Amino acid sequence: MTQKTIRLLMPQWQGGNNPNYSFGAELLAWLAPDNDQPLIHVPVQAYDGTPLENENGMHGRTQLLEQLKSAQHLIDAHKPDRIVMFGGDCLVEQAPFAYLNERYGGELGLIWIDAHSDLVNYVGYDNGHALPLGNLLGEGDKDFAQHVKVPLKPDHVFIAGLAAPTEQEAEVISEAFQRLGITTAEADTEVIQRLGIRTASSEELASSTEPVKKWIKENGIKHLAIHLDLDVLDPKAFRSLLFANPEDPFKLSPAGTMQLPQLLKLLKELSEETDVVGLGITEHMPWDAIYLKNLLGEIPILNK
Repeated sequence: MTQKTIRLLMPQWQGGNNPNYSFGAELLAWLAPDNDQPLIHVPVQAYDGTPLENENGMHGRTQLLEQLKSAQHLIDAHKPDRIVMFGGDCLVEQAPFAYLNERYGGELGLIWIDAHSDLVNYVGYDNGHALPLGNLLGEGDKDFAQHVKVPLKPDHVFIAGLAAPTEQEAEVISEAFQRLGITTAEADTEVIQRLGIRTASSEELASSTEPVKKWIKENGIKHLAIHLDLDVLDPKAFRSLLFANPEDPFKLSPAGTMQLPQLLKLLKELSEETDVVGLGITEHMPWDAIYLKNLLGEIPILNK
């Protein structure tokens, strides 16, 4: 029986409070191999120069909730078996993965390939892209978590590529937190331990993907969704990341260390191990293209 696959383009930027995420999402969808899978655009309010309001501890809360509902509506209308999501900030993953967990009877497996857990909110940072995995587990932010009808099982979640800060990074992050007044009531490590979520760093997976394969077998995961935050990659090797901004590198969390060949090997082996029904790719920041686009926008002959 043929399975229905849809692609969603959701150029959401409000979750990271950075308009550049929109262009990154659009370019990502354009770069993907062309096929007969329909590409569906999720409406996102474009940046108009107005700063986002901090609404009860989250920038752009109202817009983000509206866009979440739009994504849910489109997915429900198409009733797909498989979903590919091009983002945008990481919060775009909530609607497709929540749907897929319902679609597969609450037994969906989710591998979160990310340098960061996206489980807890840092008070003072207040950006929604820090919480999608927490929301999907029924934790996170209550306004968003209530839209997850069937929360994911913690033992069906594996975080791959989780980065621990180097001594130098930890010092820089601490100084930045103090300067910006950022605090957190509950560290992500506490949530991971409390829920029993399995994790592995890029270094641990470099020699073998056996920990992930073992997790799939032990939990009988027949259907798998993959979250790929490009921030898992080493910014020295892959430059289209928030952490590789040539003007103002992001210093509020540790950078990823995974290499592109290692990432590709992991993705291919996951596809051989079980049925991949979801893939989300997020946080694409193509700095050279962004700066060139801005330059072209200022050239008189191109704008007459």
